Amino acid sequence: MFYHDHKELPVFDGMGAGKVILGLSMGVTLHDIIRFSTECFMNAPGSHDWEHTRRVCNLCLHIGKVEGADLEVLKIAAYLHDIGRLQEETTQGAVCHAERGAEMAEAVLRDYPLSDDRRRNVIHSIRTHRFRGNHHPETLEAKVLFDADKLDAIGAVGIARAYLFAGELGAKLHNPDVRPEDTRSYTREDTGYREYRLKLSKVRERMLTAEGKRLAEERHRFMKAFFERFVSEYDGRQ
Repeated sequence: MFYHDHKELPVFDGMGAGKVILGLSMGVTLHDIIRFSTECFMNAPGSHDWEHTRRVCNLCLHIGKVEGADLEVLKIAAYLHDIGRLQEETTQGAVCHAERGAEMAEAVLRDYPLSDDRRRNVIHSIRTHRFRGNHHPETLEAKVLFDADKLDAIGAVGIARAYLFAGELGAKLHNPDVRPEDTRSYTREDTGYREYRLKLSKVRERMLTAEGKRLAEERHRFMKAFFERFVSEYDGRQ
């Protein structure tokens, strides 16, 4: 069902969809979507890999059940939400992975048995899930996906991912002589602490659902305490 183009970016070619078996027309299945999503992360760095997608999917289902969201829309959107990530990474942020992922998802879902409204909801949820994006989540499912994705960026897992990403860039452990606001992303200045100061410390205030806010409070407290101790230890004060 899948192949790679000359840039090694996964492409959903639709083969396998629309087959006729025992007189029945067979469309794209959730299994096909999951397989395609995993291919999109075959060469992904650890900070934004398939495991992140799995965690986001689990968080979506938890929050979605509490909030009364459409779980099928959520599951599909969660599996596809980061499929454009490789292009953002290879262009060092020039391409928005949420925008690109929404475009890719349209092709993936063309033969998936969803109503037009639910299909549009999946695409909208993917397009609006990015923290630094220009689109705001409007549907309940989009808000749940937004919260689930942000929750995986804070707390213990968020700290680990921040330093993993910094290591992938070859960043320093810390850069105390320069204000984080004066540094650049995707450089050696893009430290784990910079990510905390400029993004992760603000995630709690951006949560959109009641359950998302509840989960974010605990993760935020843990993360805040960690970085306060990190700075203290780095300075030799503890």
